Amino acid sequence: MTPNGLTTGTWNLDASHSEIGFAVRHAGISKVRGSFDKVTAVMEIGSSIEESTINAVIDAASFNSNDANRDAHVKGADFFDVEQFPELTFAVTGIEGSGETYKVAGDLTIKGTTLPVILDTEFNGVAVDPFGATRAGFSGTTVISRKDFGLTWNAALETGGVLVGDKVTISVDAAFVAAA
Repeated sequence: MTPNGLTTGTWNLDASHSEIGFAVRHAGISKVRGSFDKVTAVMEIGSSIEESTINAVIDAASFNSNDANRDAHVKGADFFDVEQFPELTFAVTGIEGSGETYKVAGDLTIKGTTLPVILDTEFNGVAVDPFGATRAGFSGTTVISRKDFGLTWNAALETGGVLVGDKVTISVDAAFVAAA
């Protein structure tokens, strides 16, 4: 069974009303946050939520942490290596839950490495906007080890520890629009 108001068929990501964000510990004392500015995704809702899929493609070069020097470093060979690996992808492999709370399992690919992740996801509902488009909203989070994806660059700190934390929190706020 699909969530209330979520009809079967194709739903396209409304990128201008969505965000794929991240947070990672910096120097052990603060968090750097940012997002990816270019994302496409298609959600196919089946006759049950378990038969539904989502496939997302993220432009790795659209990484934005609001610091041009850091962004250039992260886009380079030490991290994403966007010349060789221009996209990050996420493909749903299973969905479980009901009401407003779901576990969305999928394969996340970063820098050529694909690993399973689970997004703790909240279904935010369905609404028809003033222009007649039917929209559905979702919010989700997961935590990954960046080292598991081959993002191993770091620098030691004089006070001990390292410059960049291993755990990265990924947050998704997605608005999808039903295809006409």
